Parts: sequence; structure tokens; C-alpha cells
Amino acid sequence: MVPPENLLAFTLAALVLIVIPGPSVLFTIGRALALGRIGGLLSVLGNALGLLPVIGLVALGVGGFVAQSVVLFTIVKVAGAGYLMYLGVQAIRHRYRAAEAADGGAAPRSAWRQLGEGFIVGVTNPKTIAFFVAVLPQFVDLSAGAVPLQMIQLGLVFFVIALISDGIWALAAAGARSWFGRSPRRIARLSATGGGLMIGLGGILLFTGGEH
Repeated sequence: MVPPENLLAFTLAALVLIVIPGPSVLFTIGRALALGRIGGLLSVLGNALGLLPVIGLVALGVGGFVAQSVVLFTIVKVAGAGYLMYLGVQAIRHRYRAAEAADGGAAPRSAWRQLGEGFIVGVTNPKTIAFFVAVLPQFVDLSAGAVPLQMIQLGLVFFVIALISDGIWALAAAGARSWFGRSPRRIARLSATGGGLMIGLGGILLFTGGEH
């Protein structure tokens, strides 16, 4: 188990890092604007669930290998950024369908699909891998033993905080969508705006962090 003082220090550090708007928040806002409250929350849940395999890999040491391998890290980075851009393009392409759904004239998208899309974004986020590899070991007490279990415990703390924080952002963005979405045209524009945010986020992830 992680010593209480280490756990408290990590929790405070995670709170600061998560609350400050970053890529995860931009993804959450973009999805909530494009899909509404349910779609935004499902995307948040999927994105958070995508952290779990990463936490496991980092705890077992595989995450460090990926982070140190330029080829593997680049593959994950390009795949994650490309998928974000794809979701953004789809949101823009289907913006009028989103307007119809908001007006009750079209069937909503599959909940499993929205959850799965969020999961893929979470598990292919290279910055998450790099963060866990760099940060988690700093809060592990080697003398306490069971280092992988300590890292998993810290990762789960991060998971819970991220889930709550991103969920709040999703509800706020969905509330703005509902307030502005009194007309199908405005809903379509908001969906396109959400798609634009996701495309921009994909570009940021792809073209930043060049130093490996």
C-alpha cells in the first residue's frame, strides 16, 4: 500500500493537474457540444476507462518501454491524434443529424459506440503514458514493497479524480449546449464547434511534444 503521506501528496498533485484545463477537458467539451449530455458523459467514462490499461502497463513496466521507444511512442501518438481528428470530422459531417436528434427527430447514437470512442481516445493518449511513467514512481515508497500495486493504487486515485472532474466539465458544456440549442441551426453549429475542438486537439497532440 502507498504510505498515507505519499497518497495525500499525489492526490493534491493530481487535483492540480486535472483541474487545470488540458487535452482531456478539451475532448470532453468537444464531445458534449457535439453529442449532448449523455454523449459527453459516456465519452468521459470511456476516456477514463482507457486509463486503466495504461495504468496496468505502467505498473508492470511496459509503459516505460513504450515511452522510451521512439517508434512505439510515435505510433501511439499518431494513432491517437488521427482518431481524435476523425471524430471531429464526423461531428462536423453529421452536425445536422445531431440537430435532428436534439429535436427528437432522429435516433440517438449507440451508447456503446460513444463509450468505445472515448475509450480509444483514452488508451491512445501518449501524454497519459508519458505522465504516468514520469510521475507515478515519484510517489512510490520502495521500502514498502509491492511497487506495482502501489502504482496501480495511485493510478486509480488519478482515475477517480479525472472521472469526477471531466464529468463536471461535460455537464457544464452540455448545459451550454441546451441553453444555446433552442434552434436546430444553433445545435448544428455547436456540434460543428465541438468537432473543430477535437480536430484542433488532435493537431496539438500530433505536432507538439516533439522532444521524446
